[in-house]
Amino acid sequence: MTPAPDPDPITALTLAHYNQRAEVFHEGTRDHDVRQNIDALLRHIAGEAPFTILDFGCGPGRDLKTFAGLGHTPIGLDGAERFVQMARVESGCEVWQQDFLALDLPAGRFDGVFANASLFHVPIRELPRVLRDLHATLKPGGVLFCSNPHGTNEEGWNSGRYGAYHDLETWRCHMAQAGFVELEHYYRPAGLPREQQPWLASVWRRAEVLRGKCA
Repeated sequence: MTPAPDPDPITALTLAHYNQRAEVFHEGTRDHDVRQNIDALLRHIAGEAPFTILDFGCGPGRDLKTFAGLGHTPIGLDGAERFVQMARVESGCEVWQQDFLALDLPAGRFDGVFANASLFHVPIRELPRVLRDLHATLKPGGVLFCSNPHGTNEEGWNSGRYGAYHDLETWRCHMAQAGFVELEHYYRPAGLPREQQPWLASVWRRAEVLRGKCA
């Protein structure tokens, strides 16, 4: 069996890729329509708005700006220094610079976590720990949204970035193992045949029942 990859160079090289291309990434994604994903998170959060939301992997701050414009209290988090700088300017929100593999999150702080196109950068062997960290930073009953490019449970380098590409059943297992209950899932972009929908979006509620390890 091939040894699992060392996460440290994976993080360093992936963050270097984003830091070097931050302006290009910003221009290429500023007009992406992810309101379907934002709505999916917000409609499942119980209680009265405004909500405190962690934008996990906030990039240059596009979605922070949207959440703030809707009256919520978003806080951004990204590992790329350049993205953190850009997000603070773009949104005016608080933004934390943290490596996904070395998180330091407050317990029970957030009503929701918005992980849009970010968790797939976590190597498979590190994923259970990262999901437990996100579980712990949610309030009881809090909601996690995630959207990742799906695949057949392979991981590796793709255009200078490291990615792990899960199928639905394996992703469900990881989430249940971390203490989440599924609320809904869908594929994006909407209205296209499945082979033209590279993104798997799913919404989860923090629970307390854990399962065994995924196969």
